[in-house]
Amino acid sequence: MTTAQNLPVVVIGAGPVGLAAAAHLAERGLEPLVLEAGDGPGAAVARWGHVRLFSPWRYDVDAAARRLLTGGASTGTASTGTASTGSGHWTEPDLDALPTGTELVERYLAPLAEALVERAGARIRYGTRVLAVTRDGADRSRSLGRERLPYLLRVDGGPAGVEEIRAQAVIDASGTYEQPNPLGTSGLPTLGEPESGSFLVGGLPDVLDRDRERFAGRHTLVVGMGHSAANTLLSLVELAERAPGTRITWAIRGGSPRRLYGGGSGDDLPARGLLGTRLRDAVEAGRIELLTRVAIDRLEPSPDGAGDTVRVLGSARRDGDDGALDLTVHNVAAATGFRPDLAMLREVRLDLDPVVEAPRQIASLIDPNFHSCGTVPAHGEAQLAQPDAGFYLVGMKSYGRAPTFLLATGYEQVRSVAAALAGDRAAADAVELNLPATGVCSSDLALAADADGVVSSEGLAASGQGSCCGTSAGPQQVSIGLAPAEAAGADAAPAAPVPAGPVGFSTGVVHGRSGD
Repeated sequence: MTTAQNLPVVVIGAGPVGLAAAAHLAERGLEPLVLEAGDGPGAAVARWGHVRLFSPWRYDVDAAARRLLTGGASTGTASTGTASTGSGHWTEPDLDALPTGTELVERYLAPLAEALVERAGARIRYGTRVLAVTRDGADRSRSLGRERLPYLLRVDGGPAGVEEIRAQAVIDASGTYEQPNPLGTSGLPTLGEPESGSFLVGGLPDVLDRDRERFAGRHTLVVGMGHSAANTLLSLVELAERAPGTRITWAIRGGSPRRLYGGGSGDDLPARGLLGTRLRDAVEAGRIELLTRVAIDRLEPSPDGAGDTVRVLGSARRDGDDGALDLTVHNVAAATGFRPDLAMLREVRLDLDPVVEAPRQIASLIDPNFHSCGTVPAHGEAQLAQPDAGFYLVGMKSYGRAPTFLLATGYEQVRSVAAALAGDRAAADAVELNLPATGVCSSDLALAADADGVVSSEGLAASGQGSCCGTSAGPQQVSIGLAPAEAAGADAAPAAPVPAGPVGFSTGVVHGRSGD
């Protein structure tokens, strides 16, 4: 039977966090093997490439990845965004610019993937979907000698067919993008949802360009109260200015959208604060019809399948009155969030929270039933470790069904995991993160909620509740992502806290849930 010695560490997913994991592993002298289901790096990011991130470039690049790309410390400045790349060939973007998803892939992830292969000795296999993970020679129920067994991954390599790969450890950074939540309020697809697939456009259609003809002069229902819903709504508002007859209806499960409106000018990321402000203005101006307390019970496409509309039935509150929901629309944009694919991990021993399906030790910090913020205290390998040693959920997948995730949080996760796998316990445990203010953040929603159960900044002030999600006390600050202080050396810490830039799908922080 194969032992784990000399086997690679398999990283599932070649997105920002997966490639950062590979960079940290390589820097630690471990052999990374990255398995990506898409046809290139950042395949999921490319699908929302038309949307701009909230955070500037300085916060979107992992520290180890940047060292690999530049071949050493930067000699650039924040104002010019130029860098001396040493032995590398990467030109650092303008550090203050906000990249789109496409720019993130083309100017960072693609060069990083190339550098990992050419200069770090990593292997990356595209078009390779992981079907299952287990221990080699032992199912989930066997305990004797389990810790000595390597991992076995069954993968579908496309034309190569199904094969098996062994690993000394597995870092699952596969994200949740391919597992969208259904429209049904009970966690199941609403009646008629599977049959109405042709009317469902996902949470982030390219309204102003690629998909324009589908929306121009038509009625679209947007369901959800995350930043992805906000992006789609504002794109539709812009389209309506140019295409008469374009109608927009916004449906949320909660009683008020104020949580999404956020902190406005008080947000440490101006682009994120502006998003909420613009959305509120559009609703108040009547350009978007807002429905609250929405429960969708059924979708009814045309019986013969020849029609171009779908009927949406359920209940909703309109103008303060509760009643039936009966809409006929051309499109339904379901920005209702995502959930992790756990089926492929059925034979791995996991300790996950029963509510959000995140690692148990971080679940209480991100559960949206108790947290309205987009940040989480720094955490690393110790909080992500599973009963099966050497297996980790990182990145968006580590948040389970929780709708908020920060890219820099994932970077710190994989830095710590790589250190632990290399035997550096001190570095693995020294985790720290500095995050931007999110506008509304509380660990006790009941104390600060209004009559509709909605948290406001005024309610927080009145209740005396502070932020529950700031940096934790203890370890000293470390440089996360792309910090100007790195010009002084690869391991230099910034002189002052550096806010970490968020990314999550297209919007940066929240892509999910429909307003409850």
